[in-house]
Amino acid sequence: MYAPSRARGVAYAGGLVALAATSGELAARAGARAGIGRAVVLAAATWACLGGRSLAHEATRLARHVEHGDLEAARAVLPSLCGRDAQTLDAEGLSRAALESVAENTSDAVVGALLWGAVAGPGGVFAYRAANTLDAMVGHHSERYSSFGWAAARLDDLLSWPAARLGAALTALCAPAVGGSPRSAWRIARRDGGSHPSPNAGRIEAAFAGALDVRLGGPLAYSGAAEIRQYLGDGPAPSVADVRRAARLSLAVGSAAALTCAISRALLTSVNARIRAAG
Repeated sequence: MYAPSRARGVAYAGGLVALAATSGELAARAGARAGIGRAVVLAAATWACLGGRSLAHEATRLARHVEHGDLEAARAVLPSLCGRDAQTLDAEGLSRAALESVAENTSDAVVGALLWGAVAGPGGVFAYRAANTLDAMVGHHSERYSSFGWAAARLDDLLSWPAARLGAALTALCAPAVGGSPRSAWRIARRDGGSHPSPNAGRIEAAFAGALDVRLGGPLAYSGAAEIRQYLGDGPAPSVADVRRAARLSLAVGSAAALTCAISRALLTSVNARIRAAG
C-alpha cells in the first residue's frame, strides 16, 4: 500500500481501522448468537487491548536495572516503552524517558481503550487500538512517512483527544495514591499541557508531572534527530524512584478509568434500552 502520498495513507489507515471496527462488531454478534452476550465480548475485547500491566512491568524492569547500575540493560528495555534514542542516556535521562512513556501510554493503552469500549462497544475498542498502533507504525515524523503516515497520525490525535483529557483528570484524582496533590496535578495539566508538541500527550504528561512533583520535558532525540521540548512541571528532574511511583500511579489511573467507563457503559445501555422500549 505504501506510496509517498496522503491519499494512499488515508486509504491504508481508513481501511485498516474500518476492518478492525467491523471485526469487533462481528465478534459481538457472534457472541450474541452463541448466547455469550455482548457485555462478555466487550470485556474480552477490552482485556485484549489493554496494556496497563505490561506498561507498569516494563517501567519497573527499567527502574530495577538503573538502581543496580546496569545502564546497558536499562537502555535495552527502553525500546519496549518508547522509540527514543537510548544509547546516550544516563540514569536521569532513562528515568525521564520511562516516566514520560508511562504517562503517555496510560492514556493510549489504558484510558483510551476503556473509553471507546464504553462509548462504542467491541468495534470501538478495536478501532481505537488499530488507529493508535498505526500511528506508532507510520504516523511518526520521518521522510518516508511524512505524507503516507499523515492520516494515521491525525486519526490517532482525534480518537485520543477525549482519553487524554479524561486521563489527566483521573491522574489528578489519583495523585494521593503516590503522595501527590490533586490540585497541583490539575494545575500543571492546565498550565503546561498545551506546551507539548502533541495535542494529547502533553495533557497527561503534565498531570503526571504535577502529581509526582517532578519536571518533565527538555532535550531528547529520536532516530538521531535532536529536539528540545518545553518543560512540564515545577519539581526536580525525575529519579528512578519516581519511575516506580509513576508505574503505581498508572495502575491507579487505569483502575479509576475502568470503574468510570463501566458505570458509563451501564448508564448508556440503560438509556438505550429505555429509548427502544419507548419507541
